Amino acid sequence: MTAVQEPAAGAEIGRDRRRKEDQRLITGRTRWTDNLTLPGMLHLAMVRSPFPHARITNIDTAAAKASPNVVAVLTGADLGEAQGACINAWPVVTDQVTPTHLPMPTDRVAFAGETVAVVVARSAAAARDASELVEVDYEELPAALDLKEAAAAHESGGTLAHPDLGTNVSAVWRFDSAEAGTGGDVEEAIAQARANGILIEREYRQQRLIPAFMEPRSVVVDPTGEQITMWSATQVPHILRFALAATTGVPESKIRVIAPDVGGGFGGKLQQTPEEMITFAVARRLGKPVKFTETRSESLLTGHHGRDQWQRLTLAATKDGTVTGLKVDLLADLGAYVAIVGGGVPVLGAFMFNAIYKFPAYQFQTTNVLTNKTWTDAYRGAGRPEATYGIERLMDELAAEVGVDPLEIREKNWIKHEEFPFTTVAGLEYDSGNYEAATARAKEMLGYDELRAEQAERRARGDRVQLGIGVSTFTEMCGLAPSRVLGSLNYGAGGWEHAEVRMLATGKVEVVTGASAHGQGHETAFSQIVADRLGVAFEDVEVLHGDTQISHKGLDTYGSRSLVVGGEALVRAVDKVIEKARVVAAHLLEASADDLEFGDGAFTVRGTDASLPITEIATAVFAAHNLPDGVEPSLDSEATYDPVNFNFPHGTHLCAAEVDTETGQVALRKYVCCDDIGVVINPLIVAGQVHGGLVQGIAQALWEEAVYDDFGTLVSGSFTDYLLPTAADTISFEIDHTTTPSTTNSLGAKGVGEAGTIASTPAVVNAVVDAVRHLGVNDVQMPCTPERVWRAINSRSSGGSTTEAAAPHFDSAEGEAL
Repeated sequence: MTAVQEPAAGAEIGRDRRRKEDQRLITGRTRWTDNLTLPGMLHLAMVRSPFPHARITNIDTAAAKASPNVVAVLTGADLGEAQGACINAWPVVTDQVTPTHLPMPTDRVAFAGETVAVVVARSAAAARDASELVEVDYEELPAALDLKEAAAAHESGGTLAHPDLGTNVSAVWRFDSAEAGTGGDVEEAIAQARANGILIEREYRQQRLIPAFMEPRSVVVDPTGEQITMWSATQVPHILRFALAATTGVPESKIRVIAPDVGGGFGGKLQQTPEEMITFAVARRLGKPVKFTETRSESLLTGHHGRDQWQRLTLAATKDGTVTGLKVDLLADLGAYVAIVGGGVPVLGAFMFNAIYKFPAYQFQTTNVLTNKTWTDAYRGAGRPEATYGIERLMDELAAEVGVDPLEIREKNWIKHEEFPFTTVAGLEYDSGNYEAATARAKEMLGYDELRAEQAERRARGDRVQLGIGVSTFTEMCGLAPSRVLGSLNYGAGGWEHAEVRMLATGKVEVVTGASAHGQGHETAFSQIVADRLGVAFEDVEVLHGDTQISHKGLDTYGSRSLVVGGEALVRAVDKVIEKARVVAAHLLEASADDLEFGDGAFTVRGTDASLPITEIATAVFAAHNLPDGVEPSLDSEATYDPVNFNFPHGTHLCAAEVDTETGQVALRKYVCCDDIGVVINPLIVAGQVHGGLVQGIAQALWEEAVYDDFGTLVSGSFTDYLLPTAADTISFEIDHTTTPSTTNSLGAKGVGEAGTIASTPAVVNAVVDAVRHLGVNDVQMPCTPERVWRAINSRSSGGSTTEAAAPHFDSAEGEAL
């Protein structure tokens, strides 16, 4: 059943709660890693390669060592095996080609920005000054920079990113529905469509993006205690602790990792970074606390990037627009190294290209390619935005070919609400959904029919500014978790999550979660869940996280998994507390446990007024004066939850955009979305997640792109050239939701952290193309800058060529017509 969720009277779940975290964040009482100062702490500065590919022939550190307040200057050779290595946790095929990734290479650099030496000084300023005195001699080597050329280098004799490997192809991963037994033969479907149907063939570019989180990465390591303690601006303290132990030889029990307040991540902080490994190694070597905090330029240059694909897509359909097959062939740029998840990001997309549609046949192949650029890994959505973009662009192309409205072609092919649960051609089982309800609501919010009428009028008049309406009906697999599924894909870890609930003697509650927040509002949402379930006050719940000493088990935060996996673990731990308390309550009330009902925070003997609050039971258990024989004096409980399936939120996003056909300028006029994310815990937090996600997805469509020049230099290495939108660049969004509860967790919840980013990019690009399709345009490569839009229009209207004399002048940085 689908309806708009209303919170129950007095309930916490479904209630707009301001985040507990916000008070300290907005008043400056934060615990950022860079705020930490320890006695005798030293500071690091990294010496980085200016070349994308070069042999290190000599490093002269004498001048830097003689600089004031410098304690040491170290190279990779100095640190040796103590520096460990950066791991790849997902070798997507057994014969994956994986270059060794040392935090500081000793002989050769593979991308511009790679660290070759580290300066240790008594202040950050002294370290930075001395780093400029380190003299490094390089022998430049040819660099593999173009993705398509790099993919073909082995056959063509082209440049290799790592000559010792003999190839740039790290892995080729393939899925075929006929081979898997989940569908038919895609080549047969294509042949039939070519002969007597519709065949859509397109190539789309997913440009390289930079996560650009608010807080630059920072790490502090203190080796002076019984344990080595690391504070890091990371999404993954538990995974980081494991990686440190696994690659340095330090026992895991001797390492403590703390993620204090973390200022955003978007996947960009789920890495085991070279800088973390270097700081760890230097602290161990010197026996003193050490800090490294990157500059914004370093963050943009060396923090992992995202996306960067070429997509060659083929869609087969009958003449009436019924889809019959889909073939996907990707080239994915991994950059210089295979990151912790890196090669698996396009594989995640393999399960989402079919989206909400009933394709009978499907084939997917990704070729993962090494280049001499910054390594890539997960960025908000991780493979699923790329897939959603591809299929949603194709569905618009199919609608245009058939000559029907884009929503009509989608409705013709999507899974009907009565068909759930539905097993897709990619082999996943979608548990619940109602695409009809979300779409109907979104159409109503946009005023869809009225805008279509206005669009027709503008076209008839030949207006300079044309109106386009973009559609994106999406779903995503999130709650990345099922360990058996991850194992079948050769992923190196599980996907479970852990939680613990402690009932204190005063009736207050402590919650410990393995999920690690970096802006999601865990402390608030988890408090609401526990308050509702235990019947205690919201204010009486304290949530602890992000410290491997306090939260001893966990798999951290990414892939929209915190609520649907971590939240379910928490529910199960709470239920164990209730069942323990039931035994004690029965004893104290002199009743049978079977006769007790629990609600509103108290046990009541059925049919009587006799009751006992769980807070009083907690006090009685602490005193332990009158417990049943054999019952231990503790209500504390823990649970580890490993789901059997992913989680599948969905929604319909509609964008109205205006395009100036003479300058190519795009202006958003209206953006609405109706997402179905199951049962909502906190609508205010959801709104924040959706709004933030929308801006990031729209930014990919219109503004953001990481650009390298022919020499391998990142020319968009500052916010002057890498165009992040401000509030002034966007519009107010209208959001709503329908509620189809998930059946994969007891909360009925679905993930929301990535939904806005996944859906919005194709909605905006579809709107841009829709505005000028009647002028012969069927694609504009992202980002849709005014220059690119103008050239797309004029290359069609002039028969495929554009004369420089006719073109307006464009600013090279922003693509704005002057």
